[in-house]
This record gives sequence, structure tokens and C-alpha cells, in this order.
Amino acid sequence: MTDFLTLAEDIAREAGDMLLAKRPTMSAEIETKSSPTDVVTALDTASELLIRERIEAARPGDRILGEEGGEAPGESDVRWIVDPIDGTVNFLYGLPDWAVSIAVEVGGRVVAGVVNVPTRGEVFTAALGEGAWLGGARLRCNTGVPLPQALVATGFGYSQAGRAVQGEVVAEVLPRVRDIRRGGSCAIDLCSVAAGRVDAYYERGINPWDYGAAGLVATESGARLGGLNGRPVSPDFAICAAPGLFEELHDLLAPLDPERGA
Repeated sequence: MTDFLTLAEDIAREAGDMLLAKRPTMSAEIETKSSPTDVVTALDTASELLIRERIEAARPGDRILGEEGGEAPGESDVRWIVDPIDGTVNFLYGLPDWAVSIAVEVGGRVVAGVVNVPTRGEVFTAALGEGAWLGGARLRCNTGVPLPQALVATGFGYSQAGRAVQGEVVAEVLPRVRDIRRGGSCAIDLCSVAAGRVDAYYERGINPWDYGAAGLVATESGARLGGLNGRPVSPDFAICAAPGLFEELHDLLAPLDPERGA
């Protein structure tokens, strides 16, 4: 795992440095994916290409799943899960909350993860069973926080119908918690739970490349990460918080049927 983590961190740092040097303006070449608000820039593609090339050079035969390029087959039971820019809209607008995320999965289980937030000079790392770290500091999520005092992060999807449901859900959650934060990057939100910068996080519509690395950072900090009604985290739904608060937030969200219309 140390070798995996070192390689992932080196690559994530290189991609982050490239993106900082070449960060675009709103006049940059932009395409859309699932909706007019779901954007991809030329640098999303360039970042993923750099990451794939570095992994393939160091680990030929491993599989790679990337947000932009899909899954590349391989011969080993190792799969790299890559988000070249998590928070592309923030990146495009010059907002600081965007990240390069690289996770390593062995036999279907994530064993190492790196989330590089270049604008903040922060690199979150985690290895299975070895804790979560920011630089030389070990991360511990906030514990013992009751739901009414919880600062809760969330995000919104790209489809119009899905956003309508998310708006209804957050309207029910907001009066029952300390406050809501919407940063625009799932990976950073999960790392923020790990670092104690927020107490909890929930969202519908995130993908494995969004939570692959950051999910391990969160769970290695002591947080619980899962879906609704005992299901694992998935694109259907994600909740992350320390045990106790996780259950309280789940019991608030589940009756709201936040997955409806999916």
C-alpha cells in the first residue's frame, strides 16, 4: 500500500501543478456532458491523460477508470480510479475548491487514496487500516455532535428534475441542522468531514471517481460512509459522518425519499 500511495501522490501532485500553471479563463474551450451545466474543459482531458500515462508507465497491466476516458482494461486485480478535476466548475471560475483525486482499488476494495487540492497546497492521503493524513497531521472526524448542531455539506446534480428534488430535500434539512455548506467538490467535502471542517455530508448522484479516494480518507478518519437503508455508498446516495450523527442524519433524510425521480 505504501508503494501505491507514494505513486498516487506523486502523480496527483504532478497533475495539480500542471493544472495550476494552465488554469483557464471562462473563454477556454468548454464542452458539456450530461446537461448544459455539466462542463468539461480541455484540461480535464489533459489531466486525465497525464495521470493515465504515468500509471501505465509504472504499473502496466493495471486497470484504470477515469471520469473522462472511461475504463481501460487490464490484466491485474488492481484498478486505479481517477478524477482529473473534481470541481470543474470551480476550476473554470477561478474558485479554489477543486481537486485531483486518485484511488487504488485491489480486488474491489479501495486500499489507498490521494486528494490533492492544489490551490490550497493541501494533499489528503489515506491507506487502508493506516489512517488518514493531511501533511504530517493525522485526521480525526468530529465526534459527539448532535444533528441540530451539525454543519452539513452537500452538493447538487446537473439534471433539472434531480435538482428540484435536491432543493426540496435541503429545505427540510436546513431548519434541523446548524447550517448547510455547498463547496462544489465531493472529494473536498468528504476530506472536510475527515478534517473536522464540517460534521457531515450527503449527496445524490456522485460517482466512484468522486468518492473513491476521499471516501477512504473519510472512513480512515473514523467517519462512516454509506447509502440509505443499509446500502453501500453509490451514485444513488451518499451519507458521511461520525457514527451517531450518521444515523441521525440518515433518519432525517430517508423519509424525504431523496432518491426519488432517479
